Amino acid sequence: RNQEATMALNFAASIGKKANEDLPITNVQVEGLVVAQIVKHCKELEPNFVTGQLLGLDIGSTLEITYAFPFPTKLEDGEAEEDDGSSFQLEMMRCLREVNVDNNTVGWYQSTFVGSYQTLEIVETFMSYQESIKRCVCVVYDPQGAAQGAFGLKVLKLKEKFLQLFKEGKCNATTLNQEGVTSKDIFVELPITVNNSSLVSAMFQVLETDQRADRRQTDRLAFVEPDLLERNLEFMMDSVDEYHGKIYQVSQYHRMSARHELQHQQWLQKRRQENAARRAAGDDPLTEEDPNYAPLTEPSRMESFLIANQTTNFSEKVAVAGGQTLQKLGVMESLY
Repeated sequence: RNQEATMALNFAASIGKKANEDLPITNVQVEGLVVAQIVKHCKELEPNFVTGQLLGLDIGSTLEITYAFPFPTKLEDGEAEEDDGSSFQLEMMRCLREVNVDNNTVGWYQSTFVGSYQTLEIVETFMSYQESIKRCVCVVYDPQGAAQGAFGLKVLKLKEKFLQLFKEGKCNATTLNQEGVTSKDIFVELPITVNNSSLVSAMFQVLETDQRADRRQTDRLAFVEPDLLERNLEFMMDSVDEYHGKIYQVSQYHRMSARHELQHQQWLQKRRQENAARRAAGDDPLTEEDPNYAPLTEPSRMESFLIANQTTNFSEKVAVAGGQTLQKLGVMESLY
C-alpha cells in the first residue's frame, strides 16, 4: 500500500506548485465532485484497501482539493505492477492538464476499516510525500462509519515537531520526553469544507422536498448494529494487547540494558585493578575502552504512540455509538 501511495512522487516535484511553507494549513476545501469520487471508489472495492491521488491548489492557509483519481488496483496475478501504475498516473496527469483540470499533487486519499488508519505505514507515506510536497494531506474515508450516519471523511497531516523528530530518527523515549511530545502530538485533523458549484447547489435545491416524515423513514431510529459495537470492542481489545506487548518489549530492554551495563562496569573495574598492578610493576597500563561494549538501541516509541491513539479512537467510537443508542431510546419512549 505504501508503494501505491508514493507512485506519484516521481513527477510531483516537476508539476507541483511551490507552497508557502511558512504559512500553516488551517482549512481544507474539497469539491463535492471529489467527495463523490472518493466515496464511489472506496465503496465499489469494499472491504479491500484502496488509495488514490488528490489534485488541487495550495492557496495561502487554505488547501483546495479539486480533483481525484484512483491508483490502479493490484490484482492477484500481478497485472498492475508499479511501473504500469506510474505510467498510468503520468498519462492521467497529462490528460488532465490538456483539459485545464488542476494537476498539482496535494496528497492522497485512502480507505480505512472501522477507523483503523493510525499506522506506521501512513507516517512513512507522509515522509515520502514530504520529500517533494511540503504541504500535503491525507484524506481518510471510513465506509462503515458513513453507513452509520457519520460524515466518514477526515483530513490528516503530521504535526511539524513530530515530523522533524521522525525525520531525524529521534523517536526514542528520552528525546520525546525532553521535547514534550505525546501520542496526541502525531496527527492533526484539519477542518474540512465541502464546496459545490452553483449548478450543483441549484440541483440540490430542486431535489429537496418538504415532505413530512412517514413510516418509511422510521429506520433512522434503528439502534446501532450489534456487529459494529462488537467489531470496535474486538479491535480495542486487540490494540490493548498490542500495547501490552510493546510495554513488555520496553521492560525487556531496560532489564537487558541494566545487565549489559553491569557487565561493562565489572569489566571496567577489573581492568582498572589490573592497570593499578601494572603501574606498580612499572608496566604501561592497558586501555580501559572495552572493544566489545556497545550501548543497546532503545526501542522506538512510535508504534506504542500509534497503538495508543488507535485504542483511544476505538473507545471513542464505542462511547459515541452507546450515546446514540441512549438518545434513540429516549426518543422512542417519548413516542409510545
